Amino acid sequence: MPLLVVKLVLTPVGIAAVTLAGRRWGPSVAGWLTGFPLTSGPVSVFLALEQGPKFASQAALGTLAGLIASGSFSVAYSRLAASRRWLLSAAVALVTYSAVTIGLGAARVVQLGVAPLFAGVVVVNASLVDLLPRGDSRAHTHAPAWDLPLRMAAATGFVIGITTAAAVLGPTATGLLSPFPVFGSVLATFTHAHEGAAAAQQLLRAFVIGQFAFASFFLVVAVALPRVTLLSTYVIAALVALMVNLGVRPLLGGMARQSARKT
Repeated sequence: MPLLVVKLVLTPVGIAAVTLAGRRWGPSVAGWLTGFPLTSGPVSVFLALEQGPKFASQAALGTLAGLIASGSFSVAYSRLAASRRWLLSAAVALVTYSAVTIGLGAARVVQLGVAPLFAGVVVVNASLVDLLPRGDSRAHTHAPAWDLPLRMAAATGFVIGITTAAAVLGPTATGLLSPFPVFGSVLATFTHAHEGAAAAQQLLRAFVIGQFAFASFFLVVAVALPRVTLLSTYVIAALVALMVNLGVRPLLGGMARQSARKT
């Protein structure tokens, strides 16, 4: 129950904050902000509290692997967005995400161990960044009044559905499902619909760049959680994610500068 309450609060608040930041500073900044584990982080904390540190540490390995599937979602969506509407782009991207997730589970990649798995995720993520269109959107539209509440409701519905399905699957499957692109899918589809394909591509490229920080957070959780206290683990993980996300921000390049001009 506590986990459900936290998700019901944090998910809509998080999606609202990222949406408003995107409207203020542009889609690249909104995508970059998703590098902070706004839903997966609290999920990990409650897994540690409710299921124990060992369970949460194992789930963190699954989350690391799941970032490959999350990045694949972004590539599939971005590639289709240039010539297709948001619905088809999202549908194909979610199918791609599901196929990659199933493949990762079948291949048992979490058995590689934390160091090889983290290195592999970083290499794959860097390769995915190169596959993503940069986008060059300077459009700035005023979304209708219902846009933000609908985003919040859609994101919360996604999270509750995933939590319900993942609760009985064990640590590896729970971890693999944890980085389901809740924010990425909701933000991308709404951005695509209101601001066009280029803005969605811009957001998703920043989303994948932000995954370096996401991976760093769960690297710390996987390594530290069995050895140090919960509080120390998650404080260190959050600080590492913050430093990494600030470090990769220059990769946004001209996108962030273009976004800033909109204001």
